[in-house]
Amino acid sequence: MTRIHELSNLLANQIAAGEVIERPASVVKELVENAIDAGATQIEVLVEDAGESMIRVVDNGDGIDPEDVPLAFTRHATSKINDRHDLFNIMSLGFRGEALPSIAAIADVTLNTTTAASNTGLMYHIKGGKQVSATPANGRRGTVVTVRDLFYNTPARLKYLKRPQTELARIADIMNRIALSYANIAFTVTADGRNLLQTTGNGNQQQVVAAIYGRDVAQKMVEIGGEDDDFNVTGFISLPELTRGSRDYLTILINGRFIKNFAVSNAVIRGYGSKLMVGRFPMGVVNVSTSPLLIDVNVHPQKSEVRLSKETELADLIIKTIKDRLADENLIPDAYENLYGKPQETHQPAPKAKQLAPWTSSEKPPIVAPAKIDDEAVVAIRDKRQLTDSAVKSFAEKYQHEEGILVFDSEPVNQIAEEMPSYHAQMIADQQILDVAPKSQSGFPELDYIGQMHGTFLFAQSSEGLYLIDQHAAQERVKYEYYREEIELVGQDKQRLLVPITITYSAADMLKIADHETDLEQVGLHLEPFGATTVIIREHPTWFVKGQEEDTIKEMVDWILRDGHLTVAEFRERTAIMMSCKRSIRANMHLSDLQARTLLQSLAQTENPYNCPHGRPVLTSFTLNEMEKMFKRIQDAHEAWEEYDNHPY
Repeated sequence: MTRIHELSNLLANQIAAGEVIERPASVVKELVENAIDAGATQIEVLVEDAGESMIRVVDNGDGIDPEDVPLAFTRHATSKINDRHDLFNIMSLGFRGEALPSIAAIADVTLNTTTAASNTGLMYHIKGGKQVSATPANGRRGTVVTVRDLFYNTPARLKYLKRPQTELARIADIMNRIALSYANIAFTVTADGRNLLQTTGNGNQQQVVAAIYGRDVAQKMVEIGGEDDDFNVTGFISLPELTRGSRDYLTILINGRFIKNFAVSNAVIRGYGSKLMVGRFPMGVVNVSTSPLLIDVNVHPQKSEVRLSKETELADLIIKTIKDRLADENLIPDAYENLYGKPQETHQPAPKAKQLAPWTSSEKPPIVAPAKIDDEAVVAIRDKRQLTDSAVKSFAEKYQHEEGILVFDSEPVNQIAEEMPSYHAQMIADQQILDVAPKSQSGFPELDYIGQMHGTFLFAQSSEGLYLIDQHAAQERVKYEYYREEIELVGQDKQRLLVPITITYSAADMLKIADHETDLEQVGLHLEPFGATTVIIREHPTWFVKGQEEDTIKEMVDWILRDGHLTVAEFRERTAIMMSCKRSIRANMHLSDLQARTLLQSLAQTENPYNCPHGRPVLTSFTLNEMEKMFKRIQDAHEAWEEYDNHPY
């Protein structure tokens, strides 16, 4: 029988490293948290080869006394707590005394530190848990920790690291969370010479949101605030119109610590009520301040999970705070933007004076900004009928000789100002496009259209009985099979955009997008990097719906960011479902007889006319037998016998 023995310090530290240091992002997190606890106001993180080759964290904090440096690499040595009372009153990020010895046990570590009280610091070198050297060094106040060759002596752990882009994305993500937690600290994150994050440290949390996700996102955030006897809740949340496909863009901070807690994050979502679409989640950062006595952070080696003594009360406060805040907002979307999307500005050189419009009725003119026009002379045209107003004629006569003014004669103007086609005409055109070759259907009835109810349900009949059809689900199925075939046949045909689309993502997201560039290309989407946190799209597949190009691209990229393991087949499947849902008719949309009959004919030609792409039923039926029972024209057997007993003749 093997005798019980005490493990060596090195082996114990390597075991602890397995819990504390999972990947390069864990090293960055622990070192940056140490810098924050040291009172740093500027923290710089430099990474090479996704952290495997080198991680360096530079801060201007208090530094470490030279005589304490060797002790700092001893397990369970810390300056954060002294006794068990401190364990339940923790205000610092670190307190276990495990991070530095765990890192040193599996890497080559150099620490250079200087305190304010001394001009001479110490450079300490430790590798694999063994001290290599300790020499005096000069430097500014603060600490520089350099970690090289991570997991060099634990190859099993190195083997299970993900691809470099994935590991780098995790580093960027954890730094984003920390930057949101400490807006008063200036953070800089650089990977292989590429800047991933830079904040000013001015204490403005919304500006940190802008630095991570872009200014457009930050502008669609609203500030929240609420408190009770135990908790104070502040932060910024997105308006319901700004959502993502996962909870990953919601940051919960308790006493400055980023935590994962389903009850709290779910309370944020519940605060939106029915304002969020199914499957969509808000963006935001929620700060919770409370007494350290109400939370227990000593439940997870990485301190990412906490226990709350009054979790239900906190959830109720968050729900109320968000509900009250959103109640003050005008959440009615702009009708014009909903129909046609936001107008995009174009900048083109102004034509020469008195140039007439050369476009035909099938072409659209470019938007031209007049040069140097008096403010009182500007005429806004919103309707075709305004073109005959005296104000328009006066404008044309006054500025017809001005350089840079585009003058139209009446005929081209009328051609350009053609009215938009009606929805019903567009729908008929859509149905014609979606007509496919008839497919043999087993058991699907031949439906004879009867009418429509509440602009939502269609009634039809067959020899078997009455059928109720959900018009939205029916067209979803028709369009889904159309788009599924179109997407599977992605070729070289692309639609070039006159005005490229630019979309801003966080640095972490940009790395994930780059990692899945091939997957995006296989569905016909090319995202070109345009700066550190922006992509530009110059063309898109021809099957994209006009006016929904940007929304479609965002949705597709969201899937990649949320489910990086998606296969190309799954990616195409989801895209087809999304496109079919967005382009299908909605409830309370009245259809003409022709439109309804066309829809039923198209439904009959699909491979599966019984369910929409989400699995909901498309139609339900009442047989003649069931309807006769409903109106007591025929009776069940036991009812017939009862009637016979009561009235035998």
